[in-house]
Amino acid sequence: MDVVIVESPAKAKTINKYLGGNYQVIASYGHVRDLPAKDGSVRPDEDFAMSWEVGKPSVKRISEIAQAVKKADGLVLATDPDREGEAISWHVLEVLRQKKVIGTKPVSRVVFNAITKKAVLDAMANPRAIDEPLVDAYLARRALDYLVGFTLSPVLWRKLPGARSAGRVQSVALRLVCDREAEIERFKKEEYWQIAAMLATPRGDDFRARLTGFGGDKLQKMSISDGDKAETIRAMLDGATYRVDSVQAKPTKRNPGPPFTTSTLQQAASAKLGFSASRTMQVAQRLYEGVDVGGETVGLITYMRTDGVQMAPEAIADARKSIGAAFGERYVPEKPRYYSSKAKNAQEAHEAIRPTEFGRAPKDVERYLDRDQARLYDLIWKRCIASQMASAEIERTTAEIVATNAGETATLRATGQVIKFDGFIGAYVEHRDDSKASDPGDEDDDRARLPEILADEDLAKRAIEASQHFTEPPPRYSEASLIKKMEELGIGRPSTYASTLQTLEDRGYVVQEARKLLPDAKGRLVTAFLHNFFERYVEYDFTAALEEKLDLISAGQLAWKDVLREFWQNFSAQVDGTKELRVTNVLDALNVELGPLVFPPKEDGTEPRACPRCGNGQLSLKLGKFGAFVGCSNYPDCGYTRQLGTNMSGDGAAADEGPSDLGVDPETGEPVTLRTGRFGPYVQRGEGKEAKRSSLPKGWQASEMDLDKALRLLSLPREVGLHPESGK
Repeated sequence: MDVVIVESPAKAKTINKYLGGNYQVIASYGHVRDLPAKDGSVRPDEDFAMSWEVGKPSVKRISEIAQAVKKADGLVLATDPDREGEAISWHVLEVLRQKKVIGTKPVSRVVFNAITKKAVLDAMANPRAIDEPLVDAYLARRALDYLVGFTLSPVLWRKLPGARSAGRVQSVALRLVCDREAEIERFKKEEYWQIAAMLATPRGDDFRARLTGFGGDKLQKMSISDGDKAETIRAMLDGATYRVDSVQAKPTKRNPGPPFTTSTLQQAASAKLGFSASRTMQVAQRLYEGVDVGGETVGLITYMRTDGVQMAPEAIADARKSIGAAFGERYVPEKPRYYSSKAKNAQEAHEAIRPTEFGRAPKDVERYLDRDQARLYDLIWKRCIASQMASAEIERTTAEIVATNAGETATLRATGQVIKFDGFIGAYVEHRDDSKASDPGDEDDDRARLPEILADEDLAKRAIEASQHFTEPPPRYSEASLIKKMEELGIGRPSTYASTLQTLEDRGYVVQEARKLLPDAKGRLVTAFLHNFFERYVEYDFTAALEEKLDLISAGQLAWKDVLREFWQNFSAQVDGTKELRVTNVLDALNVELGPLVFPPKEDGTEPRACPRCGNGQLSLKLGKFGAFVGCSNYPDCGYTRQLGTNMSGDGAAADEGPSDLGVDPETGEPVTLRTGRFGPYVQRGEGKEAKRSSLPKGWQASEMDLDKALRLLSLPREVGLHPESGK
């Protein structure tokens, strides 16, 4: 009997059924060991020697695996078909060798892209050895992440109190969010006007045409910049006559997009289903590992951590067969479609995310799945089936119209389209790309349906519309659009995006509002610090170049320790250069970089950094045990402070222009005030050192505080009775 090692018990249960009694399938429950979270786990002075530690939850599991292997004839390592899966197999093998239970027993590595009986049995018939370059790439990545995290984070703790951590990919992703926020804050909106005419054909059919030229000048989006000019043009059009100058209909085709990769699945699931990246991966994991479908446990999708867009030939044939059966032969293109990835560092050998059987339509398995599983499977099936369907055939029509009034002329354009054959659109319509800005005045008339319009015919005017608009800043990143940007830049790997974003939220560096990512004050400070003192290591190109080197390692074209030596030589020198860095140097740099946000210009033109309490002190960023805050230079004579806000746009901080009076305590006669300190809003009774204070509990809003609520907080703690025995 051979022992087969996989990651999860769900996967073990499914594969056990496929292999039968000659195999014992055991789950490792993911990684069995890792680098201890302490100094010295990676030692550059010892040629990057690494110390591994079996985690407490894994000790019992490894013992069980070792006992089973000791009695077995051989060992089969069947973990996931990616770098992380290869690493898990390597770790398991190394631990078993240390326990001396392998001996001369045969050890093989098998990989399968789907958990189906055919895929598993085919893999078992084609074993291989551990892929050493893939393991080397894992070791390099793990060492880099450790060295950055455990070297840079202590610098942050010493020089920027309140900062939690820094990471090789995490810090660059945070910079993307902060840079976008800074771009939004610098944005100056501009006014523009759009003018359109509601017209009618001689047959009485109405349609809309947009102004494209006036007085012989071609108009661009921003050409009409004020209401006076817009009114002049509107008045001319209001009294004009209209004639169709030309009508042109052009047939065109729309081709489907490729099947999902990890990142495009996360983007589509966010846009269409409202799933977070981590939620998408959790649900996809269950679909991959297998569900009970009519008494048979089967994996419904292929491996979901991939950046490849290609499908196996047999899967393409299966898709084409299913398209003919479900949609009709006209929807099957003459030749199969083949795709290549545009993403940096894509591993083209990896297969896209697809159903394991296209004949298993969403409606056929819906009753076996929970709601989230059914919705995600439906999305994957439709996108993948659409990728092999015929193009949509569309006729785009453009009508050019001339308006004349007392010798003045204007040109207008009406556009529309008619879908002659829906093709792949019959299965899947792609989501809108929310990474692009859109102005409310940008009308997508191209998708409108036009009535019959003939050249040289006169048109009737129904109404003239002149609408005011303002340019909008670029939108904040959503999880989906940030993932897309990271992939475009070649930052990180698809399998790590969900955990990277989760880390930023867990650290309190970013918050989500209406599914958009906003940098917290802590995140802005960390990014500003790294940009000033470790700029190279938060550069997009540098991080992407490092990813390319890791891919060269996995391809066997680069030695992993050479990459580590080159990185460490420069990085350690940069860290050493901060040893003499004083907190005052840090504050000076942060005051310059974040000054326009934290101390924005005042409307009355007075000095923005003048202390509002004492009048002669200057406000500055200060660092305390729990992070940064704004304080007066006359401390301790002036105790003015204010907390940095979550989003540092606008006033840059949670303003505290002095205490707000809530009333008088009827029992003591002392004033009760609402104030904001470095740790947030609080209420205070009285003045001086003896004043009673109480922070607002979680969930309480400063804007909702009144005297009654303040007195209740200030009454705590209160005596509820005496202990019956002690009398105290």
